[in-house]
Amino acid sequence: MLLQIPALFSSDEVRDIRAALESAPWEDGRATAGHRATSVKANLQIPLDHPVARQLGERILTRLSQTPLFIAAALPLRILPPRFNRYEGGGTYGNHVDNAIFPIPGTPLRVRTDVSTTIFFSDPEEYDGGELIVEDTYGEKGVKLPAGDAIVYPGSSLHRVAPVTRGTRNASFFWTQSLVRSDQQRRMLFDLDCAIQQLTGDHPEHGTIDSFTNVYHNLLRQWSET
Repeated sequence: MLLQIPALFSSDEVRDIRAALESAPWEDGRATAGHRATSVKANLQIPLDHPVARQLGERILTRLSQTPLFIAAALPLRILPPRFNRYEGGGTYGNHVDNAIFPIPGTPLRVRTDVSTTIFFSDPEEYDGGELIVEDTYGEKGVKLPAGDAIVYPGSSLHRVAPVTRGTRNASFFWTQSLVRSDQQRRMLFDLDCAIQQLTGDHPEHGTIDSFTNVYHNLLRQWSET
């Protein structure tokens, strides 16, 4: 499932975040790439332990905890601290699949990368290229969103970032371990949740709302891993 989350951050918040990103040091993104990825990765990243990365990452996690659409889609159990990348001057990231497991720095915990998320912090008109291209059973989907918007997609997807031939593309990316491992099951739960919310808004006294809600929670109880 590919899901756009519009205006996760407002334009004023994006300006504030962009200013913080400009103040941070950037290093070769291959420093965090696996053996296979180093040959196709050409971007910049903020060091994972830099205060700007930690502070902005905490800000993102706080916002996600207040975003029902993200919670409904990802059903998060654990979220890896957000990272930040920059593409410019032909920067690109060829086809790759993200690592299945990442350690959470400074803890004994690990995150299974069920769900990937990218938050765009540059508007589409600021750069040429730079589309996030995700491959699934229906073919390729190119994603280039307004600054402040996020895209959520399966962590198991083959994906790439097209070369940025003009301007600069700033973004944050991170992974979520879901309560529900299966993307298909998460999609069904998300669709059911959306239907319940719509029915509640249109017909708040409808007798089937409790029945559908019961089905939703019993499926979540059956499919969740915690």
